[in-house]
Amino acid sequence: MTGGMDTAGRHDRPFLVGFVGDAATEAIIRDGLGPFVGLTIDLRRGSVRAATAALRKQATPKVLIVDIGDEKQPISALRELAHVVEPDVSVLLIGSIDSADFYREVTRGLGVLEYLPRPLTREKIAREFGPVLVGQIPERDNGGRCVTVTGVRGGVGASTIATNLAWLSGVAMQRHTVMLDADLYRGIAALLLDVAAGTGLCQALEMPERIDVLLAERAAVPVAERLHVLADRLDFMTELNCAPGATRALLGALRNRYNFIVADVPFVPNAFGRDLLVEVHQRVLVLEPTLASVRETLRLLEVPPGPLQKQRPVLVLNRVGRVGALNRRQVEDALKSHVDLTIPDLPRQIGNAETLGEAAAATRGTFRNAMLELARQVDAVGMLDAGSGLSVSVTAGIGRRWLPFGWQ
Repeated sequence: MTGGMDTAGRHDRPFLVGFVGDAATEAIIRDGLGPFVGLTIDLRRGSVRAATAALRKQATPKVLIVDIGDEKQPISALRELAHVVEPDVSVLLIGSIDSADFYREVTRGLGVLEYLPRPLTREKIAREFGPVLVGQIPERDNGGRCVTVTGVRGGVGASTIATNLAWLSGVAMQRHTVMLDADLYRGIAALLLDVAAGTGLCQALEMPERIDVLLAERAAVPVAERLHVLADRLDFMTELNCAPGATRALLGALRNRYNFIVADVPFVPNAFGRDLLVEVHQRVLVLEPTLASVRETLRLLEVPPGPLQKQRPVLVLNRVGRVGALNRRQVEDALKSHVDLTIPDLPRQIGNAETLGEAAAATRGTFRNAMLELARQVDAVGMLDAGSGLSVSVTAGIGRRWLPFGWQ
């Protein structure tokens, strides 16, 4: 214990030090926390035991990231760490144990500020750990999670990816899910899921004061028990009038009803699409391995993030391996950014599924695995396992100081 000494202004005390177990975790943390602390993040390779040994010989940082990894006795190891660090350190913990009991033990019993179980994403790291670095308590954002999927050009497969992501969540994972089709003139999402487009969505956008959970639910068409489609088909000669605040009101009603909202948002200049890109938690950009797609991706990456968005959009490179196309390395060099997910060119599988009005993700294989990975990237699921692809994520708690050993 410090005996009441003020350590906040000490010059010998580093701001952030982390101990992580592997290169992949290090890359995710650097990517997730870079916007908060810049590129100079002191991350070292090692376990909680390595952290204890190192911090016996050096000043305690203000923020400490520790990877408990496969530690067989994590509680004991953390108690040993508590002996060597100063009690006001903010400890951020990552590991492999997905248990609410373990979460409560380390946060309430040991005073860890936040714990995140694997698998990790940069968006999750940014949302839960980032606010701590700028002196804020992580906000608790109640309601369903909203994601937009946008093709950087027409025909790159964004609608297919969006509808299959929604199908995976609502049918395979049994989460209350709605597929929101923001192209109000064509209703492609309803077509791909083999249902008729509903009515009432355009009227709701014109009169947001009428939007409530019941209206949103009545306008949505069921595909399965826990998957609905919210779409409309305006006449091409009719102008959409999206009233100010309508998109936010609509998403608010949907978030009170559904766990997951997937919005297929085309790259077109209308108020509804622009508002959706601002109001959701995460954007997904779908591109093909062509120079034209790269050019449009760079334009969309310049769109400022919305208030709920902690990271840049997830980049999905679709139709990799098509004859005459660029390879992944060439695309990433042109973007000056890495691609988060690649999907091979699967014209027969995707084409047959769309012709039959079925979800391509219903068939086990490369495409389904890609959709599972995309669900993880956008934080639509907590943990992926080998069976169902989903297990319940640990509920986040209230931040607190690291309690010294024996202070329970």
